Amino acid sequence: MKIEREIGILLREKGQTLAAAESCTGGLIAHRITNIPGSSDYFERGYVVYSNKAKTELLGVDPRLIRRHGAVSPEVARAMAEGARRAAGTDYSVGVTGIAGPTRDRSAKPVGLVFIAVCGPRGKARVEKCNFKGTRLQIKNESADRAFEMLRKFVKRERMSS
Repeated sequence: MKIEREIGILLREKGQTLAAAESCTGGLIAHRITNIPGSSDYFERGYVVYSNKAKTELLGVDPRLIRRHGAVSPEVARAMAEGARRAAGTDYSVGVTGIAGPTRDRSAKPVGLVFIAVCGPRGKARVEKCNFKGTRLQIKNESADRAFEMLRKFVKRERMSS
């Protein structure tokens, strides 16, 4: 079973909802979720926030946070996930920011550096640092795959502790 389908089943069982905030994945997570028939039952919306301006305007990410840590940082990934959850009014959210390449950004952080955050109903968030290798498309796909793995584990963990 595709992981996207499994996440949908988990969310639908409890009547829970999801939002996605994507930078380096450019909407790939939302695309994969909406490929599942009936995903409108649990997928509220996705934000493609490629620019810093979009992160601040749409998700409420504090511009000082971006200046202090950079757009590709665990702090910004967490703020993106929290902002998407708040703005969409969902139970869960995922936030992804990174450098898909093929060149580095102005910060000189390496290509393939990605931070993924998941946020749940109790306001808890988990952030993971990833270092992927490959082409731009491979890095985007690896980022989405890892985001889905994290989300599935997070939802299951939340269920067990409630």
